Amino acid sequence: MDKAHARPALGFDILSDSQHDDDAAEEIGLGTLPLDAWHRARGARMVPFAGYEMPIQYSGEQISHGGGIVAEHNWTRDSASLFDVSHMGQLGVSGASPDVDAGAALEALLPGGIRSLKEGRMRYSLLLNDDGGILDDLMVTNAGEQFGLVVNGACKWDDIAHLREHLPDDITLTHYDENALLALQGPKAADVLTALVPEAGALTFMTACSADWDGVPLWISRAGYTGEDGFEIAVPGEFAEKLADALTADARVEPAGLGARDSLRLEAGLPLYGHDMTDSVDPVSADLTFALTKKRRETGGWMGHEAVMKVLDTGPAQRRVGLLLDGRMPAREGAEVYSGDTKIGTVSSGGFSPTLGRPIAMAMIDAAYAGDGAQLTCAVRGKHLPATTAPMPFVPHRYFRGS
Repeated sequence: MDKAHARPALGFDILSDSQHDDDAAEEIGLGTLPLDAWHRARGARMVPFAGYEMPIQYSGEQISHGGGIVAEHNWTRDSASLFDVSHMGQLGVSGASPDVDAGAALEALLPGGIRSLKEGRMRYSLLLNDDGGILDDLMVTNAGEQFGLVVNGACKWDDIAHLREHLPDDITLTHYDENALLALQGPKAADVLTALVPEAGALTFMTACSADWDGVPLWISRAGYTGEDGFEIAVPGEFAEKLADALTADARVEPAGLGARDSLRLEAGLPLYGHDMTDSVDPVSADLTFALTKKRRETGGWMGHEAVMKVLDTGPAQRRVGLLLDGRMPAREGAEVYSGDTKIGTVSSGGFSPTLGRPIAMAMIDAAYAGDGAQLTCAVRGKHLPATTAPMPFVPHRYFRGS
């Protein structure tokens, strides 16, 4: 889901390679997250991301695996990593009175079934414009007294403005900007978190609950952006360090930064807003048709419905696809994709997969070439690298859906 205004570096498209000190950060108006000092004490390299200074990777004696993007990536696959995603927007949508239907209000903007969500259930959805372009992707949860939304950090203010403009006056929109948000991801995440918060053990993929930990109120969901089992934990910012310390006190947990988060989501085939989807890309072209609830495709009533249905009826001109590249050189965002001598598209995300040991990428290409197994090339540094379209995810998801 994350979006950043940063140029590619270190092999991952979302990252900025600009080194800067605190004075430079202040000069460009970067915000500070609740765990800023905590990250720095653990040898984090901080970079501008989504309007904040955030850790791209860690190093130092406190990190048992030695630190670095690949080590953090592999640790997440094998054990559990703690990511700070407090830059994201945490919102609440509710009716001003009990007889006001907040779910119906959200369904006027989102193409998914919101009113049908049972309490504690989550749904991935999309905020669209009138032309069917994607303004953002987000998570929606029925939290009982309200619907909780988690939106991307770099466009949260635009999202808030859009929601305020289009939601009815009797709908209350709350921004929980004092909260931190931590993501504990990996196959050992459940054992670690359940030892601290027993309620977490009852959750399955795409469910959520409230909990009390040592007198601190938490909101816990079981989802993630790595393809691994894991949790997102909303905690009041003043208690974020206490919770991060408690989680990393377990030898199975190490902190991880934006670099590993990006390489993991790429292997999981998960799109990145601002790269693999934008306000000029519709959900069908972005291969996100699953977010368009079948019943709501038929009934309509959501922003962008008419435009999206036209693409569904006629088929998109381009589609988001996965690419497996030969050799070791990755194709970065912006690399042109060819079939023979004909340019057919552009790479939207790319990097080297630590798990597969080869370069992988996502690209928007002409729909005629979007079937699995198409033999294409990517133009990189004056060379045409062989690439084959492949199904995603590149690495199978390991979400916990119940025993």
